[in-house]
Amino acid sequence: MSAHSSRTPPYILALDQGTTSSRALVFDADARCIAVAQREFEQHFPQPGWVEHDADEIWISQLGVAREALARAGLNAEDIAAIGIANQRETTLVWDRASGRPVAPAIVWQDRRTAPLCQRLREEGLENLFNQFTGLLLDPYFSGTKLRWLLDNIPQGQARAESGQLAFGTIDSWLVWKLTAGRLHVTDASNASRTLLYNIHRSEWDPVLCDALRIPQAILPRVLPSSHPVGHTDAGVFGVPLLIGGMAGDQQAALFGQSCLDAGMAKNTYGTGCFMLLHTGDMPCKSKHGLLTTRAAQLGATAQYALEGSVFSGGAVVQWLRDGLGIIKQSSDIEALAASVPDAGGVYLVPAFTGLGAPYWDPDARGAILGLSRGSSAAHLARAALESIAFQSAELLAAMQADSASPLKELRVDGGATSNKLLLQMQADLLGIPVLRPAVQETTALGAAYLAGLAAGIWDSPDAIRQRWRLEQVFEPAISRDRADYLMTGWRNAVRNVLSGFHW
Repeated sequence: MSAHSSRTPPYILALDQGTTSSRALVFDADARCIAVAQREFEQHFPQPGWVEHDADEIWISQLGVAREALARAGLNAEDIAAIGIANQRETTLVWDRASGRPVAPAIVWQDRRTAPLCQRLREEGLENLFNQFTGLLLDPYFSGTKLRWLLDNIPQGQARAESGQLAFGTIDSWLVWKLTAGRLHVTDASNASRTLLYNIHRSEWDPVLCDALRIPQAILPRVLPSSHPVGHTDAGVFGVPLLIGGMAGDQQAALFGQSCLDAGMAKNTYGTGCFMLLHTGDMPCKSKHGLLTTRAAQLGATAQYALEGSVFSGGAVVQWLRDGLGIIKQSSDIEALAASVPDAGGVYLVPAFTGLGAPYWDPDARGAILGLSRGSSAAHLARAALESIAFQSAELLAAMQADSASPLKELRVDGGATSNKLLLQMQADLLGIPVLRPAVQETTALGAAYLAGLAAGIWDSPDAIRQRWRLEQVFEPAISRDRADYLMTGWRNAVRNVLSGFHW
């Protein structure tokens, strides 16, 4: 570090590369965000069920916001102690090692083109093998089948991969490759664990899984801990070489940013969908209730694990009320409308617009509104919509409680919908435990910053991270457990009506 930066409080540059936008945030040593920049990039839908990104556009947008955030903070690159990266997970990219150019568009995590391949693997009896080794399901969501599709559709893809000419990566790998001008081809354990190729128990690319998908190991990145002195950026990127000190998939980064570093701690992120992760410590917990077992962010040599559940339609149901039905003008209007009635009047809205995620995993389920009466109003529908987000998340937590040995004492929450106090009160009521909203909502970027700061020595231990978590508001349960059970029973009855095996 220069003399100039040693007189300055150390800063971390967090790159938060998401599905629809690239963001960069600057944090100080007290974990306060002092600058943010964001840029959206184009989504490509070449066919129904296909979703693609231009990897070069992702790089250009991410580099642009990184420089912009530094300028907004009034800092030079010399003031930055390290860079941390959080990324959209499972999005799959292949590039040419010699030229550094992508050989095809990136296939986004939402893309469903490999459903037939997943079905074929299931018919071959391989689902249990993949689940046992990776903690995942055979689903197009994950990277491995996307990579297989790319190698089948790139000219001489398989031969070029086997001869070491091609590199595969998720977005973290791509950003590190670009930041280091092609010197480093790496990923971290949390991203590797989402590929269907990484054995989460042995901490290695699994030769049996790679053979099952015919993936040559020569194409795969080196797997590092999530907090690690990865290497330095090329001097041409920011003017001086900067340490890359951390990287993690976005949901694992958010778990870390919420200081959920110990077994039994959980967070729920309320976005378009909802992602709930429960830390299970250094032991994987195999789910019997429709959840995924995944790797959590890792500091040293010891693997860390989490249970994960996903709700496909969280905030999306509010967007539907706004854009599809026109009941509200903007998303924030839903709270006042829903609060204008004491309850949903017996109305249940099941937002299975794109099927149901955990714990049902029913892609063919479709949405429904049940329990309508002549007295049902827009306000009742708005309240039922908010309740649907809380009900779905409560089901995830119930599944986690059933799988996990230790009872959950609280749920930490983040994401755009947590500005809605009525939703968080509903959530606490249904769960029967306090719901905690932190002072810093940027938990994904903060997690990346923490991982990088630990590697750079800004913080000396995980205890320093725990001490920096700050509560903004707590929502305590305010209804009886009998009432909560009654509501949850009504919800489960409503869900039964939309499952794909049900016939009207």
